[in-house]
Amino acid sequence: MRPTTAVPSPHQQPVTLQLLAEKKRVGVPIVMVTAYDFPSAQMIEESGAIDLVLAGDTGAEMVLGYRGTTPVSLDEMLVMTAAVRRGLRTPLLVGDLPFGSYEESDEQAVRTAQQLVKDGGADVVKLERAGGSLARVRAIVQSGVPVMGHLGLTPQTEAALGGRRVQGRGAGKAAELLADARALVQAGCFAIVLEAVPEPVATAVSARIPVPTIGIGAGAGTDGQVLVWHDLLGLYEWRPRFAKAYANLRPDIHQALSSYADDVRSRCFPASEHFYTIDDEELQGFLAEIED
Repeated sequence: MRPTTAVPSPHQQPVTLQLLAEKKRVGVPIVMVTAYDFPSAQMIEESGAIDLVLAGDTGAEMVLGYRGTTPVSLDEMLVMTAAVRRGLRTPLLVGDLPFGSYEESDEQAVRTAQQLVKDGGADVVKLERAGGSLARVRAIVQSGVPVMGHLGLTPQTEAALGGRRVQGRGAGKAAELLADARALVQAGCFAIVLEAVPEPVATAVSARIPVPTIGIGAGAGTDGQVLVWHDLLGLYEWRPRFAKAYANLRPDIHQALSSYADDVRSRCFPASEHFYTIDDEELQGFLAEIED
């Protein structure tokens, strides 16, 4: 029977917000990856190595084939988040609020966040930007759902940022980034993702706010790092310059598909070890029954 539930990791206890805060306090780096389905989550769980898992809206591009994150719907995010939940026990699961699901009002934001927790199984949620999002953060936190912030390059509003480019390179923009980070902390965020930010800026921001920062393309001075599952495993030929591939699975998958096709066409697969059998007496009875 195929596995249908998470297997608890033998290597760690469930991750809590208190544990993440303690990791920042003592300087232990926090490890975060994205996941969008059950088998990925199950492998993460079995590794016993990961603190946080983000069921991110990057699944729009990585899994669903959209040309960006904005088209993904809340229903699609709920399906992906719930699938990850079924494979995960010990890492903290972060549900991503998709574009258009929280900007309209505090009520909409709270409703979306609670749905990601109740129906998607997320432990906490993440949303992008400061500014107008600050009121949303406060409302969601007051409703009982912890919130992770996201600053720097915010893909949901990449058009307004002039594309997917580094943020905070100018002195004024860097100061604004720090002010936004402090505002998110004040609003109640327990952690903040810093994406595509110069390393010295991200390091300075991380040292000046009391909650953990998770970097992606923000250098080594943040309190933790996050990578996209497909980038980490080399499942796509292209990846951002800040993403490191720790495996190169795409050629292996191509080879597996070609080998499978060759075996089918040469009738090498399936072999006898892949067959189901029937008692000879039952087989003869069946054949006799169908004879014309």
